[in-house]
Amino acid sequence: MGLLSRIMTLFKAKMSQALDTAESPHELLDYSYEKQLQLLQDVKRGIVEVVTARRRLELQLAKQGDSIAQFDDQARRALAAGREDLARLALERKQVGAAQITDLQRQIGELASEQERLQGAEQRLAMKVESFRTRKEVIKAQYTSAEAQVRIGEAATGLSEEFTDIGMAIERAEQKTERLRARAGAIDELTAVGTLEDLTGGSDRVERELAQLAAGQAVDADLAALKHELQAGTPPRQLGPGA
Repeated sequence: MGLLSRIMTLFKAKMSQALDTAESPHELLDYSYEKQLQLLQDVKRGIVEVVTARRRLELQLAKQGDSIAQFDDQARRALAAGREDLARLALERKQVGAAQITDLQRQIGELASEQERLQGAEQRLAMKVESFRTRKEVIKAQYTSAEAQVRIGEAATGLSEEFTDIGMAIERAEQKTERLRARAGAIDELTAVGTLEDLTGGSDRVERELAQLAAGQAVDADLAALKHELQAGTPPRQLGPGA
């Protein structure tokens, strides 16, 4: 159980580090700002819907008011014609219309209160969104400045990934250069002792050995002549090539 807990803790730490590396403060702040703007738009749409509903009820209220006046006129004309039954019917309709007017007025009052509440909320939210926008830009500027300072510091101290790669490339180039120098020296040494043939030269190995053999024979001839002169008592003569 303890091992599993440590593994989960390590996994969460790695995930948090990966997310922290992948997340961009600029993108997060802009996303949060967009979400707040969307919420503000939703509140404004709600206000528009409430106002529309209130206006519709107000139109119904005005129409119902006209009906009340019409019922009064019908009741008067019915009484004038001696039709009390029609007058009563018109007055009954008037009472129904009056009740509907009362209900419409109540609904209109509720919608007006809801409109006022939403408008207050919209104003407060708009202020918060504007404040967040200003703060967002400040944070983004601070982050950009801090990021630039880190990059400058890493570049100055050689800690940045780019300079690390450059340093490794230089080190590899120096190592390769040393290997090439050593190889060139070995080739020169082996060529000098005859182990390797210089295929670009004017003579091959056979010619070099014949030349060495001829030089050895000339030395032997000079040595024999010198011994002969010393034995004969003759003054030494100048020895030269091929003597």
